[in-house]
Amino acid sequence: MYTLAAMLDGPTHPRGPMSSSLLQSLFQSAHNDLLKSWQGELAAGAHRGAGRIAPEALRTQARELLELLKEASAHVGADDFESEAYTPARDFLDEVSRTRAIQGFSADQTANFILSLKKPIFSAVRNATGSDANALGDGLAAVNHLVDQLSLHTVRAFQRAREHVIERQQQELLELSTPVVKIWDGILALPMIGTLDSARTQIVMESLLQRIADTGSEIAIIDITGVPTVDTLVAQHLLKTVTAIRLMGAECIISGLRPQIAQTIVHLGVDLQGVITKASLADALALALKRTGYVVARPKS
Repeated sequence: MYTLAAMLDGPTHPRGPMSSSLLQSLFQSAHNDLLKSWQGELAAGAHRGAGRIAPEALRTQARELLELLKEASAHVGADDFESEAYTPARDFLDEVSRTRAIQGFSADQTANFILSLKKPIFSAVRNATGSDANALGDGLAAVNHLVDQLSLHTVRAFQRAREHVIERQQQELLELSTPVVKIWDGILALPMIGTLDSARTQIVMESLLQRIADTGSEIAIIDITGVPTVDTLVAQHLLKTVTAIRLMGAECIISGLRPQIAQTIVHLGVDLQGVITKASLADALALALKRTGYVVARPKS
């Protein structure tokens, strides 16, 4: 059997075919020891977040990645990490990063899964090269390059997955913060809380129009009591929503126009002509009931 040191001897440059032989020999001959040492490093890093993953799951992930690296190294070297041979390893790291992003791991905790391989694999190179300083240097350079490529890919995949998680959470929060409530037969209410921007307006419009179509409601009340400020953009968003509601054959009432908001709209020169407005949700509901033919009265004592 050829040793790693023997493979490193000769005029071949440490990149290219020799690098492939180096990695292949390392992952094959030292596979079990490398896996055991890596698992020890992962167990020691439990306080950095690994403890949220079952030990057996960590062992399985480490074993699977080493197998994928062994298969890839049989064809290409460390410099060819973006090649087709490493596709299974990259796909595996994408999935590891995605699951850790969902579980709430940080980027450094996720990268530590790969970086914790450096110490075991460096030790394996030193054991294989013995006293050959040149072989040791070339071997360390090759495996260091590979582990760096693995960790960079893992962090990039984690960032993409985390951004997707954040976008999904933001979407869910927007949907939760714009509930359309049926408060009476033929009357819907939408209490707005927080800043009203273009993205949120689109969600508001879609949710409200869908509920109007589903319930056949005649009147929709948009309450902006919880909207902290109203500027030109917010007013335009409200007008677009009112227009869309009218196109659905329903009527819209905007409530929650506090004195300071009314003054702001006047100063901005926003034209709300034709838009029904009320100071409070109670006033808007009373008007909506009246327009739908309901009469609300206190019982006579």
